[in-house]
Amino acid sequence: MSNESLKIGICADHGGFELKESLKAFLIKNQFEPIDFGAKELDDTDDFPDYVIPLARAVGSGAVCRGIAICGSGVGACIAANKVSGVRAALITECFSAHQGVEDDDMNLICLGGRITGYASAEELVLAFLNARFIGAERHLRRLKKIRDIENKI
Repeated sequence: MSNESLKIGICADHGGFELKESLKAFLIKNQFEPIDFGAKELDDTDDFPDYVIPLARAVGSGAVCRGIAICGSGVGACIAANKVSGVRAALITECFSAHQGVEDDDMNLICLGGRITGYASAEELVLAFLNARFIGAERHLRRLKKIRDIENKI
């Protein structure tokens, strides 16, 4: 499958708006198809859940392959994204976790801090995340089943 066929959802509030715009261009340059869930313009009064929840729902339903959510620190985006069934989001600040989270835990949404993650670092983290593949070892599948069982009880 080519990267062009991989729809990558992306969103940010005012705290991550500039990084989101930069990453959209970076995704296109790397043959991915970014799907922008907002914000569409910089608004210092917007709230990250208004963008993160629709993105997370798209990731959880499979409407997009993976997601990138950005707020000021990345923490709020991560908290909101993980409220959606089927989403496995993490705040990522270094490269090992960007790929290992996918390989072992089938992470499908990366959260970044627009006020703490530089452009070059964000590009490196996003590529590590998007190029990683879930290994699917028995122990990983067993752990994911336990998580799905909890989601189904909620």
